[in-house]
Amino acid sequence: MKHLVEIFCSSRKQEMYLYVEKAKGLADVPEVLLQQFGEARSVMTLVLDPGRKLARADTTEVLQKIEEQGFYLQMPPTAGELLRREGSRE
Repeated sequence: MKHLVEIFCSSRKQEMYLYVEKAKGLADVPEVLLQQFGEARSVMTLVLDPGRKLARADTTEVLQKIEEQGFYLQMPPTAGELLRREGSRE
């Protein structure tokens, strides 16, 4: 099943993103999370289906979380992930 998803970046934490159904926007995101997230700036809208690949998130998990709780929160990469990312560029 395809979903039209909007992705927001956090003004407070670099590389932290919220994925939500485009039609609902941020309505299902808890207020406490929005306060910690800071200003939510829309960065992208895309059609997601289980066959689509995302750079740092599992598409099936993203869609499942959006369906269950109304959003998916992508946390910034850990130090180990950043080191692996830098190592793969060399």
